[in-house]
Amino acid sequence: QVQLMEFGGGSVQAGGRLNLSCVAFGDGAGSNCMGWFRQVPGKEREGIAHIYKGTGVTDYDASVKDRFTISRDMAKNMLYLQMNDLKPDDSAMYFCAASGDGRACFYPPQDVMYQFWGQGTQVTVFS
Repeated sequence: QVQLMEFGGGSVQAGGRLNLSCVAFGDGAGSNCMGWFRQVPGKEREGIAHIYKGTGVTDYDASVKDRFTISRDMAKNMLYLQMNDLKPDDSAMYFCAASGDGRACFYPPQDVMYQFWGQGTQVTVFS
């Protein structure tokens, strides 16, 4: 079992930046792949980035590539998402997720491949 808690959301003007953090508690084997997802009310949850525990290899959705950076500190059980050049379309509830199956990192981020989820943190970008 893995428990996740996100923090760092907030409101920012377009073009600004925010850094999200996620702390993981529990069995480290449950987080072989960790990712960030976001969801807007009325829309499906969207995978935006993930990072593989074994190699640190990352993958991004095209909508955030070159603006967002995912990273992790395994010694501290932390996952991060640095978000630069934020746009109003980035406004959403952001979720941290973990999968015990590292293969979740072999494909574009898909929520069905993650077993553990945080409660989410809201990001609002205003123009």
